[in-house]
Amino acid sequence: MREPTDTSLRRALRRAGDGRALDVTEAAVLLDARAAALDELLAVAGAVRDAGLADTGRPGVVTYSKKVFVPLTRLCRDRCHYCTFATVPHRLPAAYLERDEVVAIAAAGAAQGCKEALFTLGDRPEERWPQARAWLEERGYSSTVDYLRACAIAVLEETGLLPHLNPGVLSWAELQRLKPVAPSMGMMLETSATRLWSDPGGPHYGSPDKEPAVRLRVLEDAGRVGVPFTTGILIGIGETLAERAESLFAIRRVAREYGHIQEVIVQNFRAKPGTAMHGAAEPGDDEFRCTVAVARVVLGPRMHIQAPPNLSDPAQRLRLLEAAVPGADAVPRAGEVAGHGGAHHARAQDGYRGHARTLVHALPVWPRRRRAPRPHAHRSAARHARAGRPPRRGRRRSQQSVYWGRHSRRPHSNADTWRRPGCVHSQHGDARAPRRSGARHRRRGAGPRRRRKRGDHHRDGGRRPGRD
Repeated sequence: MREPTDTSLRRALRRAGDGRALDVTEAAVLLDARAAALDELLAVAGAVRDAGLADTGRPGVVTYSKKVFVPLTRLCRDRCHYCTFATVPHRLPAAYLERDEVVAIAAAGAAQGCKEALFTLGDRPEERWPQARAWLEERGYSSTVDYLRACAIAVLEETGLLPHLNPGVLSWAELQRLKPVAPSMGMMLETSATRLWSDPGGPHYGSPDKEPAVRLRVLEDAGRVGVPFTTGILIGIGETLAERAESLFAIRRVAREYGHIQEVIVQNFRAKPGTAMHGAAEPGDDEFRCTVAVARVVLGPRMHIQAPPNLSDPAQRLRLLEAAVPGADAVPRAGEVAGHGGAHHARAQDGYRGHARTLVHALPVWPRRRRAPRPHAHRSAARHARAGRPPRRGRRRSQQSVYWGRHSRRPHSNADTWRRPGCVHSQHGDARAPRRSGARHRRRGAGPRRRRKRGDHHRDGGRRPGRD
């Protein structure tokens, strides 16, 4: 791609301001906007965002999530050059968290007001580390995905928290197995540039699960299965502006085709000590805001865009809000800074005090995905998500609220048990309870139910047969 010129930048800004569809080249040109051009781009992106919020009946809303992190395992078979999460077996007390430890972490988060359990783990560590495979075999599990599924069921049933799973690359069959136990899943695309994975010295070299074609296949399979999905890009790891724009367009293509991508994260690279990229340059504030703005313009007004607040300082978060770029959909995860706890709302509200925005808590499945003609969340997990809704009557509008549609509603005090299904095991497929077809709505021993015939309604005076 040639170096952007002032003429090409002005043309791309004018087309974006007019609401015209941009191509990859124009998006790459906008990624180079700075100074006055950046201010104009931020204004355009803010108008796009505000139009989407107004269209869904929630203008001025900033969402965040109350979640507890569950690091199921820190082992991974990949070797990303910037990662500090993955480690080696001798630095851990055990290869995985025990099931009871997982439930204890989730229960502690639920006691402090969390609604979501974010499972973080490495990709298939049993294929690289013999310690991981031995740990799983001792407990009767054939893979990390099998153990993840068991832990998600335990958290869902014993704590009421909604699992959000980030297991990395999954097959079609694994997506089908995990869908009934998790309202949503996620996997970062990070980049569509193959050279960063294939060339020696690249940030993803030696990481089999980081091949862009494989990760795009997972996004497509998740769409075919119908899983509400979160993905995103990682900026500043050596990609060009053209490659960054191509990554956004790749996500947009999958989202338009299947409609299952509900959130897109724009994550900024941070150089961390002890990694191979500890000396690499980090993207600047203007570059970060410009990328989020272009993501908003490319992905449209209805996509929920996130900018992780735990990778930004407080002043940068305020500049993101002032720029009106990620706003209600990207700073949503503001509560993550507090870890897990009931202080989420207070800390997040303090961080954005003085802005004309309404802070609202959002669950992992957005209402538009639950109301879709083809439901994305499995009916088993969707019932648990609905259990977190407040009662239908006696609601009040409040800034301390849960977003469940066009209005903000006060959370129900018994959110974890309200309208909880009676038998959860049969819904997850682990123990199938026999169904009494046609017998659930009548007394036992009442005999067979007589089929109504035409004219019964008039002969019995409008009463059902057998009723007084």
